[in-house]
Amino acid sequence: MLLLGYQISTLYPELPVEKQTIINTINPHSYCVAKKDDLFRKALRQAEILIPDGFGIVLAAKMICRQRIARIAGSDIHQRFLDDAQRKSLKVFYLGSSERTLQRIAERVNMEYPSIQVNTYSPPYKPVFSGEENLEMIRIVNNFAPDILFVGMTAPKQEKWVHEHKAALNVKVICAIGAVFDFYAGTVHRPGIFWQRIGLEWMPRLICEPRRLWRRTLISMPLFLLDVLIEMLSRNADTAAKGMQNFTSSN
Repeated sequence: MLLLGYQISTLYPELPVEKQTIINTINPHSYCVAKKDDLFRKALRQAEILIPDGFGIVLAAKMICRQRIARIAGSDIHQRFLDDAQRKSLKVFYLGSSERTLQRIAERVNMEYPSIQVNTYSPPYKPVFSGEENLEMIRIVNNFAPDILFVGMTAPKQEKWVHEHKAALNVKVICAIGAVFDFYAGTVHRPGIFWQRIGLEWMPRLICEPRRLWRRTLISMPLFLLDVLIEMLSRNADTAAKGMQNFTSSN
């Protein structure tokens, strides 16, 4: 489904895949950030699968395309792929976050999914990696040769890093899932199922982390909804114009 310039998918790939598959998520905040970041926008548009992560995207699909789609969070992708990896005894790598978080992730995977081989790496905490640091990350990942690579460096850094280095990564499935690392490790608690079902998962997260999340809620969401309204009005105007042309030509 084409929505606001992005090809949105609601399908998961069947593992293992034949060719490299990049999976990213999009929500109203990442949409707004991508409008000012060419590389981020390119990374989202060129991903093989772009998942609707956010109630705003679901709402936009209904308002603009008149289609009902389900929200698919990064946690949903992560859970599904771990289940698949367990059944098929696959190898999974986590790239990003802190050593403490990665240790907790590895411990939980080993406990809950004993058939999975898991490895991790915590890159330096810095805005931009050096060439040597990028090569080291690629080397460590490729030496492990995972079937699935989960990248958690926060958006848009993670999506751009994957886009720039995907050709060098010997991995078939690469998922940029950010906050899921902390959710799964238990260092940050994801809002409960009630908030998820009513589309207000962002509310308790905003209350708990106002300094980090206020911008995406109070600035990005209104700007996103404005673009949705403009697109709706544009489509309605086009439909009315075509209707008038058809009426004129038939008389």
